Amino acid sequence: MRLLLPPPVVVGFGLLLLYAGAKLLPALNITFPGQVALAQLFLIAGLAIGGHALFRFVLARTTFNPTTPDKAKVLVTDGFYRVSRNPMYVADVFLLLAFGLYLGTATVVAVVPTFVWYLTQFQIKPEEDHLTRLFGQAYLDYCARVRRWL
Repeated sequence: MRLLLPPPVVVGFGLLLLYAGAKLLPALNITFPGQVALAQLFLIAGLAIGGHALFRFVLARTTFNPTTPDKAKVLVTDGFYRVSRNPMYVADVFLLLAFGLYLGTATVVAVVPTFVWYLTQFQIKPEEDHLTRLFGQAYLDYCARVRRWL
């Protein structure tokens, strides 16, 4: 599968955009009571979801490399994969939200939706094509039961 940018690079770019937004557009920064606690909550949730999702792949002894979905041996559908077909990417969104909230940058309202759009178009949809070819009707049935994001 040919990618423009692997997901970890896209996450890193999103983090840089949030940081740049906080520093270059300070007039758009906001603060509110409980801001850091909310950021910590998103961070913990993101790490927990991402860690659990990764662990499910390790238990299934299949690849979790987002650049090689054609090497998948098992269709993972348990754990958080019962709620979302892409919990690792949901975890990435939570991490971006956590960092944006921590910084207090309003640019989070542009960065996060752009991240979701980009990953959907250039990572998830191509992955879905590969997984459909690999797992056929089992994957299509899974797609009918479980949403792409949440």
